[in-house]
Amino acid sequence: MEKTNQKTLEEIIRVDHAGERGAIKIYEGQLLALKTIKQDNNLKDKIEEMKEHEKEHLEYFEKEIQKRKIKPTYLLPLWDVMGVALGFGTALLGKKAAMLCTASVEEVIEDHYQNQLKKLGNDEMDLKAKIEKFKGQEANHKNIAYEAGATNKGVYSIMDKIIRTGSRIAITISEKI
Repeated sequence: MEKTNQKTLEEIIRVDHAGERGAIKIYEGQLLALKTIKQDNNLKDKIEEMKEHEKEHLEYFEKEIQKRKIKPTYLLPLWDVMGVALGFGTALLGKKAAMLCTASVEEVIEDHYQNQLKKLGNDEMDLKAKIEKFKGQEANHKNIAYEAGATNKGVYSIMDKIIRTGSRIAITISEKI
């Protein structure tokens, strides 16, 4: 594939912008719970570190949206509220649930980024390089989450399916509107 279709390019940048912002909102919700109700400094430190990576990702896509004059998804306010609620709720349920939230979302994002890399042409080498880098960092977050106690066994398998499905739905919608 030589040149990237303009519609595809707009969808990729729009959805990645929304996704990185959503990841930050999930972490903000978790941090809110961890700083107020559930005191866990070790978990808080892990989440703050991962949130820093997401901020770098978001800043990149914010610049791309402005530079390329692409409209962000209209649903950003809804995703913001849902992200904070998901993060807050999973942190209230405990460390395993909070880390499962990260693992589930990041696994979907890793696959999503891999699919995007296949759609991008040689005219978008800088964007491809950034997505490849971010995909690696998202995979690292997933691994950190599993090492920190995330599990998708037992009752957590239901939460895993809900979070993954919700993430896929948000991706599909955010690409289009």
